[in-house]
Formats: sequence, C-alpha cells, structure tokens
Amino acid sequence: MTIELSPKAAEIAAHTRALLVAGGYNSFSYADLAERVGITKASIHHHFPSKAALVQTVVARYREEARQGLASLERQFDDPLSELNAYADYWAGCIRSGEHPFCICAMLATEMPTIPEDVAAEVRAHFHDLNAWLASVLKRGVGAGQFHLLNSPAISARSFMAVVHGAMLVARALDDPKSFAAIVQPAILKLTQPA
Repeated sequence: MTIELSPKAAEIAAHTRALLVAGGYNSFSYADLAERVGITKASIHHHFPSKAALVQTVVARYREEARQGLASLERQFDDPLSELNAYADYWAGCIRSGEHPFCICAMLATEMPTIPEDVAAEVRAHFHDLNAWLASVLKRGVGAGQFHLLNSPAISARSFMAVVHGAMLVARALDDPKSFAAIVQPAILKLTQPA
C-alpha cells in the first residue's frame, strides 16, 4: 500500500524526514519547515492539519519503504547471512554518505514519552516489523546452520536491533561513520559462531 501525496506534500514530507533525522520530533516547528520548503505555515496546514498528522504520515511512509527494502533483501539473496550483512551494509552506506545517517524511528523512540500517541504507535509498529523480519532471518539461518543463537530468534533479533541502533548512535556521537561497521560486524560474526 503506497501512501500517495501531492508533489508539494511529498516535498514537505521529505524535509520533515530530514528534520526528524537531525533532531527528532520536538526539534522543529511548522515555521522551520515553512522556511525550508519556501511556503507559508498555512500552506503546510493545508496539506497536513497538524504536526502529529505530518510526522505520522512521514513515519508510515518510512515503514512502507523499510518493509519493501527488507522484502527486497529476501528476494535478492539466497541465504540469511547475506541478508543480514546486506542490511548492515545498507546502514553503513547511509551513515558514510550522510544521506540517511540515522533511523527516524530510533530517533523518535528516544522521545516516546513526549510524542503524540499516533506517532508513537507508528514507531512501535516499525520496531515490531523490523524485529519480525530479523527473527525470521535468524530462524532461517539457524535452520541452514549459519547462525548459533543463545536465545530465541525473537530475543536475538531484539539484541541485534539494539546493536545496530546503538552503533548508529555511537557513529553520530563520535562523528565516526566507520565505527558503525566496527561495532555491527563483530555482532554478526558472533551469531555465526557456535555457543
């Protein structure tokens, strides 16, 4: 299901996504967005009646993009280890290029107590989607003899999610894009070693 937006609404959403990556929900206003897009606040309200509605739309589109990307990895690679490496490589590339250096849902998760519930629900749903995909990859990898887990695939998926998002945070905090792969690759290697 594609969330269709007019060209101007899509431009507003793209700028919102960049602002979310840079500082989260509470770091910008419609005035900031209007200046970036070059329109009035009233024009933004025409497309998105509230900031919550705007950010919910941006996160829903982000979730859709993520689901499509993860499904593409399953189609593209013939083994779970390659899928996991490709997922990690995707983020390593985004962090190196600076194009999408942080997961917007990870950023929003840090603000869960203060963001609107509709936005928080989308953020939680993203993490449920990602956890389900990672658990599936790990379960298939166990079946293929590639992975050796200390916990269930679902718990191991949460652990790996924590490593990936923690590595994003370290790369940002230290302004060291290479630290992402330096943290994530040993975690993948550990999954492949017998306990």
